[in-house]
Amino acid sequence: MPAFNEEASVGRTVGEVLRELPGVHVLVVDDGSSDSTAEVATAAGARVLRLPFNLGVGGAMRAGFRYAVANGYSIAVQIDADGQHDPAGVPALLDKLAEADVVLGARFAGEGDYQSAGPRWWAMKLLATSLSRLAGTRLTDTTSGFRASGPKALVLFAEHYPAEYLGDTIEALVIALRAGCVVRQVPTAMRERAAGVPSHNPFKSAVYLGRAMLAMVFALMRPASTFRTGVSE
Repeated sequence: MPAFNEEASVGRTVGEVLRELPGVHVLVVDDGSSDSTAEVATAAGARVLRLPFNLGVGGAMRAGFRYAVANGYSIAVQIDADGQHDPAGVPALLDKLAEADVVLGARFAGEGDYQSAGPRWWAMKLLATSLSRLAGTRLTDTTSGFRASGPKALVLFAEHYPAEYLGDTIEALVIALRAGCVVRQVPTAMRERAAGVPSHNPFKSAVYLGRAMLAMVFALMRPASTFRTGVSE
């Protein structure tokens, strides 16, 4: 659970995950927060990995994957700290891991009423079409941050998870596919943020398409051999 200045929502989110999914371990990666995110998460029952400064979602996720591999975990599920992801949807992600290495919780696959519009919607549509062809299956929500990673993807992401803007969603999927991972999706519902301010403002939405496409193109330009992990299949 990557978190940056989410003291208003992270405690409730951690508590809900622990109630809905008994027996799981929750790791909150405090991405250089200047508020009491780490303290609130700890009080709610999470394990907290504190980064000394803000790296962005990608950097926080890579740190989380490295923690998971170093501590012997074989599956990791990403859930946002702002409460938008419903932990009740996690079992469906885990079930789908039986036939995939990465499973996306897709907002535009027939469940929930989440909507997007304007440049951001067109970007999502174009990216979904392009990555569906690369994955050999229909993907409708390639920017979803609600996703599960199995053993192969866990090791891959611990070494190669991108830290750049949009890399944590678009480039990460390209890296997984180039490394031979199977990517699938399950429908999921998205909720409103429990607190805080969305990261995308109108200006960012206006340049979203260009940045997203660049992230995908740069990932595709890198040789597939770049993503070797040294772990046998």
